[in-house]
Amino acid sequence: MSSDDDSDTIFKALADRKRRAILDALKDEPKTTGQLVALFPQIDRCTVMQHMKVLETAGLIVARKEGRERWNHLNALPIKSIHDRWIGDYARNAAGLMSRLETELKA
Repeated sequence: MSSDDDSDTIFKALADRKRRAILDALKDEPKTTGQLVALFPQIDRCTVMQHMKVLETAGLIVARKEGRERWNHLNALPIKSIHDRWIGDYARNAAGLMSRLETELKA
């Protein structure tokens, strides 16, 4: 899979607000699948599992089985890659533009 394909998969996974909420739930600590399902009572277990599969395919969740429990861990590296590739360069450019605008306004 190419880097562009990886980025597309990550962006598509992040496009859904419920998937972003699942990632937010994993931000501080890993959770079991049961714990994640309990955090989203408005949707059924099967739907939560489908969202988790999309996140896992994108590399945003790493699952590890311990006994009967499946522990889900956030993998923030793909998000950092997106930030480095897309946001970082644009933010630096925007900061430069704002600095030039400030200089122009003060003149």
